[in-house]
Amino acid sequence: MPKTIIQTENAPRAVGPYSQAVKIEGESLIFVSGQIALDPKTGDRISGGIVPETRQAIENIKAILEAAGSGLDKVVKTTVFLHSMDDFGVMNEVYSQYFATAPPARSTIEVSRLPKGMKVEIEAIALV
Repeated sequence: MPKTIIQTENAPRAVGPYSQAVKIEGESLIFVSGQIALDPKTGDRISGGIVPETRQAIENIKAILEAAGSGLDKVVKTTVFLHSMDDFGVMNEVYSQYFATAPPARSTIEVSRLPKGMKVEIEAIALV
């Protein structure tokens, strides 16, 4: 089962030894690595709290999916990592703007730390 590495300049470069996403040929699935709120052009951290961080993380996922021939409407599962469950409600408000109809399955987990001191990281699995 061949795999294709997805890399786009419209989302931040990987900050470690991983790919932005991996598309599995013949299975019509793409696995998007966890995305944080980095500006794709500068690589700088987006500041301002959970709202802009959630928005940018999802925008980064959207750009990666589009580079693979998919889109947010084809996401079947996400995992959201929050630094604090106190941000759950606000994150949900932003998240629901992107997944208003037929939202994907989702897990949300509180973690002690995220890369670059972020408040949220989101990964996704989508159909192609």
